[in-house]
Amino acid sequence: MPLSDFVLALKDNPYFGAGFGLVGVGTVLAAARKGAQFGLVAFRRHYMITLEVPSKDKSYQWLLNWVSHHAKHTQHLSVETSYLQHESGRVSTKFDFVPSLGNHFIWYRRKWIRIERSRETQMLDLNTGTPWESVTFTALGTDREIFFNILEEARELALQQQEGRTIMYTAVGAEWRQFGFPRRRRPLSSVVLDKGVSERLVQDVKEFISNSTWYNERG
Repeated sequence: MPLSDFVLALKDNPYFGAGFGLVGVGTVLAAARKGAQFGLVAFRRHYMITLEVPSKDKSYQWLLNWVSHHAKHTQHLSVETSYLQHESGRVSTKFDFVPSLGNHFIWYRRKWIRIERSRETQMLDLNTGTPWESVTFTALGTDREIFFNILEEARELALQQQEGRTIMYTAVGAEWRQFGFPRRRRPLSSVVLDKGVSERLVQDVKEFISNSTWYNERG
């Protein structure tokens, strides 16, 4: 049988035609899927910017509070409870709502920003024994200035919440972490000391602050 007749016979065979069609459709779909994946990766690399902040970074808690402040309509929250026991035995409790794990979207300076809070179940912070977390910000464009603005606003918001208050820290492993929540500062006049002691303490502190160069030079 000539080759041309053999090809025509295969073409007219319904089983061969159906199988060849399925293979062709499968090949096209696989190529389209690979192309879409490659295009998505290229788009993210060249037209999107991301910022990842680990839970050990100082700004991590600032950013969670900032997101809670801006995403007031989100329905997926986590709670962080802090308490302080006074000398009288009374306990003061404070509840802070922060974004839960998962994705959150906010509209910031005419841009949609996706915020993903994730937790690694297989990794622990050796100092605290808590799971390792991170928060990732993703936005369209290539201007990183938007992330600088967010970080600066988060820092200013944290400072406003602590303004006029005293922050207490406790040692956790190899680092210091905030203990409880900021307490209102007591006026120096409310501290009972012998006459002239408070004035001398204030003067010593002022001298220490003004002589930073002297201490730096001597280690």
